[in-house]
Amino acid sequence: MSLTPEQCRAARVFLRISQKQLADAAGVSVRTISHFEAGDRTPVRATVAALRRALEDAGIEFLDGDSPGLRLHSRARTGR
Repeated sequence: MSLTPEQCRAARVFLRISQKQLADAAGVSVRTISHFEAGDRTPVRATVAALRRALEDAGIEFLDGDSPGLRLHSRARTGR
């Protein structure tokens, strides 16, 4: 279960949520997300899994494994 910085950023923008909102949902720091999305650092596997799980819980479905493709389930709630 992986997540690229591009997928993380795209999913967050798609959901219209801030780094802080994602950090709160995933139980990680805003700094962790900021560094990850910028490509500065790769978090430990458990942190990446927590980020992905939080995005999936919000309705994001990642397509084709490691590709940057994603979509929002119609039943998902957004940060609007």
